[in-house]
Amino acid sequence: MNRKSLLRPGLYRIYMTLPGHALHLASRWFSKWRTSWALMLIAVALPVQADVADTLLSVKPGVVGVGLYSPTSSPRANLMGTGFAVLNGRYIVSCAHIFVKQPDTEKKETFAVFVGRDRQMAVRPAKLIATDKARDLALLKIEGDPLPALKLGDSAQAREGWQLYFTGYPIGTALGLNPSTHRAGLAAFVPIYTPVPNMAQVNTRTLKQAHEPYEVLALDAIAYPGNSGSPVWHPDTGEVFGVVNSVYVKGAKEAALTAPSGISYAIPVKYVHALIEKALPEAK
Repeated sequence: MNRKSLLRPGLYRIYMTLPGHALHLASRWFSKWRTSWALMLIAVALPVQADVADTLLSVKPGVVGVGLYSPTSSPRANLMGTGFAVLNGRYIVSCAHIFVKQPDTEKKETFAVFVGRDRQMAVRPAKLIATDKARDLALLKIEGDPLPALKLGDSAQAREGWQLYFTGYPIGTALGLNPSTHRAGLAAFVPIYTPVPNMAQVNTRTLKQAHEPYEVLALDAIAYPGNSGSPVWHPDTGEVFGVVNSVYVKGAKEAALTAPSGISYAIPVKYVHALIEKALPEAK
């Protein structure tokens, strides 16, 4: 098909009456016009993709360290895991196993949320509001100014093959309050409970898991102690689809392993929704 045949009939008649130089200019104009419109149509048709680095800038301020704080101990801050702000920014989601040990009132210990960077941190005393021990989730509340809250997504919409990210404080006792972000492909949805081959392996945990089975997210990334409680978020929206659990789940599914296997697990965020609804019915 030649260039002339692409013009409408009326435009073709005008095109043919133009002198040679004007004809050349007109041809170039029509060519650019078609190219510009084609590029505009392609731009409209393509989905808008957020830059991961930009999304991370909005996620990181809502990710905090969690643990114990004692003004009379050395060190005073004991960074034990990760949490993230939700709702009005004064509620923190994390993992329940971090808060099994109750604060020592004689040492004036309190549960605490740590905000800041490296060894320069602000301490926010926290109160444990509710836990879901079956799924190892905890909800805390802090006083004072709210933190930037992360948006909770719908884990039922999550799909195998998604590339997700999680941000937290791996090995915080050694590395301090320095958040790390890791890419994690959603490898599979796997059951928390796997039938044991013999009765000798049955314990309280496996009995509870058999009684209340549920699926967790298997991620092709390594999470370490300290990453527990890290939000698993979508790079386009920053929405949270899971909560990393590097102790409770891995201890159940990989008890025979003595080194990281390259697979980590996360609790689907639908259980965070359920915990909030139960603890704070007025929040919905």
